[in-house]
Amino acid sequence: MEVNVAFLVRTTDMSAVVPSNCMIAKLCLRSVWSLLCLLGVVSAAPAAAATSRPNILYILADDMGIGDVSCLNSNSVWKTPNLDRLAREGRIFTDAHSASGVCTPSRYSLMTGRYSWRGRLKTGVLHGYDPALIEKGRVTVASFLRQQGYATAMVGKWHLGLDWQKTGPKLEEVDYTKPFSGGPLAHGFDSFFGISASLDMPPYVYLENDRATTVPVDKVADSPKPKMWRAGPIGGDFRHDEVHPRFIERSLSFINARAKAGDGKPFFLYLALASPHTPIVPTAKFEGKTRTNPYGDFVAQVDADIGTLLDALARNGQATNTLVIFTADNGFAPAANLPELQKLGHEPSAGFRGHKADLFEGGHRVPFIARWPGQVSAGTRCTQTVGHLDLLATCADLLGAKLPEQAGEDSVSILPLLRGGNTPPAGREALVHHSVNGSFAIRQGKWKLLLVPDSGGWSAPKPGSAESKGLPKFQLYDLELDPAEKVNLQAEHPEIVQRLGRLLRSVLERGRSTPGAAQPYDSETPWLQKAWTAEFDR
Repeated sequence: MEVNVAFLVRTTDMSAVVPSNCMIAKLCLRSVWSLLCLLGVVSAAPAAAATSRPNILYILADDMGIGDVSCLNSNSVWKTPNLDRLAREGRIFTDAHSASGVCTPSRYSLMTGRYSWRGRLKTGVLHGYDPALIEKGRVTVASFLRQQGYATAMVGKWHLGLDWQKTGPKLEEVDYTKPFSGGPLAHGFDSFFGISASLDMPPYVYLENDRATTVPVDKVADSPKPKMWRAGPIGGDFRHDEVHPRFIERSLSFINARAKAGDGKPFFLYLALASPHTPIVPTAKFEGKTRTNPYGDFVAQVDADIGTLLDALARNGQATNTLVIFTADNGFAPAANLPELQKLGHEPSAGFRGHKADLFEGGHRVPFIARWPGQVSAGTRCTQTVGHLDLLATCADLLGAKLPEQAGEDSVSILPLLRGGNTPPAGREALVHHSVNGSFAIRQGKWKLLLVPDSGGWSAPKPGSAESKGLPKFQLYDLELDPAEKVNLQAEHPEIVQRLGRLLRSVLERGRSTPGAAQPYDSETPWLQKAWTAEFDR
């Protein structure tokens, strides 16, 4: 049976194919449509099919506080009009979290739906020469989406290790002329353009797909504050202040290319910015833009370029079927010059305690805004607790696919929340937080238990400081009544301390925090930060 149904399969809305006054024609078309569906010539739900595979643009800022986005901080001293626009057209998640207070573990969890401390990275971050962190064969968001027919691309900061080919035994002795393995292409991306780690970490060379674009020809010395980059080899075409613009250019090129591709594939673009992380180097156009300090100007540049990306989607007719998510890998960094910003009346953590590296909310509560016209409830706010971990399970839910038992062990779908719901996502009892020194906290509902007496990071009380000595070994906060984490209630509620401590121990030892079979995890790497488990009965 040969039937030309091209004009029909675009929509089930008959008003889109016949004038509003042609009622008889509409009824005939509906009858034809029903017959074709019955015969199996076309799908009975083409509109659902069209929206069930949206493009996905995931933008991850680097070291950006929740208070740096003006729609999330009424007292912000600068405006972020493009992020505010994204929020008006989409949904703000006010209780969203990175999986760690620092970048490598956050990025691992975002990509895999699994806490990084289940693998070898128990503390700290990787650097530009460290070996690949994501295990071979592990399902990532990119590999899953590619399997589902997506064109996948990454632009920006990888920071999950690379297996460089070596010229000697030292980490930095690498052969830049040969391809590396263990990078984005090994984990589901069709293409990659970016840098190996943070913009303040050598080697300072661009990477394209599986190799460096040039061999370093020089070495750059340590920079003065507040720019702050480490000494190391640098390519002849590499300037720190040009990296952010290059990432935006490459992202625009990918978006434009997909609009012209004609292959019917939706796309997944993971844009991992290296800004406003150090070095704080806004371009000349943005210097002085906010009349605050270079950090504020760099945030303004990030915001402006998000507007450019949104405009590109609209210009290409891609906006209505693209899920755009903007978030950050952790809270703001002290390099932003907090005392200077506070004098101006700006709080990058929007009143939450702490900053990057910490277990306190300022370390991991991050901006999170999602837009997908017609699917994500526009101009709304969700107060449920969600995490970067949830991208993988959400994509699976969106596409009606089932993840393997050994994938996304800590990921739950937030698709109902994207579509306007406001009940806790199914499948997770609690969210685990992690700091730069490997310390743990657990959040369930309004209660948050920190398994240390200090920040676990860089803000006061610092681990091992005189100020931390003599403090109770645990901290318990009621975030509904005390979002700034000022009053430790561990003595008043020992039963809650015990309940949450036992739950966290179970989450660690089961190898997963979601329903399903227990999964293996790395228990061989020394793990001093797990000593607290002895305090809680199984």
